[in-house]
Amino acid sequence: MNQHHQPPVGTLIRDWRQLRRQSQLDLALEAEISQKHLSFIESGRSQPSREMVLLLAEHLGVPLRERNALLLAAGYAPVYLERSLDDPSLHAARAAIDLVLKGHEPYPALAVDRHWTLLAANGSVAPLLGLVADAELLRPPVNVLRLSLHPRGLAPVIVNLAEWQAHLVSRLRQQIRATADPVLVALLEELLSYPVPTPAARKGQDQPRGQEPAIVVPLQLRLGETVLSLISTTTVFGTPVDITLSELALETFFPADAETAEHLRAMMKADGRG
Repeated sequence: MNQHHQPPVGTLIRDWRQLRRQSQLDLALEAEISQKHLSFIESGRSQPSREMVLLLAEHLGVPLRERNALLLAAGYAPVYLERSLDDPSLHAARAAIDLVLKGHEPYPALAVDRHWTLLAANGSVAPLLGLVADAELLRPPVNVLRLSLHPRGLAPVIVNLAEWQAHLVSRLRQQIRATADPVLVALLEELLSYPVPTPAARKGQDQPRGQEPAIVVPLQLRLGETVLSLISTTTVFGTPVDITLSELALETFFPADAETAEHLRAMMKADGRG
């Protein structure tokens, strides 16, 4: 955004407070300042110090990238660096990422940034990418959500596509509420435009006898006559002070049943990695 049109810091702080659905009194109590002082900051009658901007941003849970924007709007230099994962200063973090990804084999695992761009993946992801019909979707930068739900991506082999799409859309909406990122808003609109079959009318479809209801939403992929059932977990770095690390997430998939585990092990061996 052109800095000339950047809203004043007080307006940005008010916007973040409203996004978090907090009253001035709530935020003032949390930050241990007076409501009057906060009101003056939001209205522009008082210019906050650098420390005050960071204090309010901390209590509002503002992402590091946007904290820099708040500082710039207040006339201060940014304090959070954004470095490439290849930067020598992030060597330890990159080594930890590679260790987690490699150690998770034969199960799939990948690293994504704030916009769900694929940054790294282990060897178990490659056979799944081979199911994608449109090579254009695999050209960097690869967006993982687009790859999953696009009609020429993995969507045709996802057995529970409607359920999985609803799960991913819910996660994306939560992320938008937390970050107010316009790129994610555009991505959400794109994903919602994809054709998705309505879930099989479950009216009259009782839970199979003796089978427990699912406690998580699995990703079910059809490979020929086999259906892989995977459950996912998300891992983030604790207390990062670098923008790149603060926006990075590791998505790791685990087999939801013994058949899936065995099939994934066999796939790794067939690929010469087992």
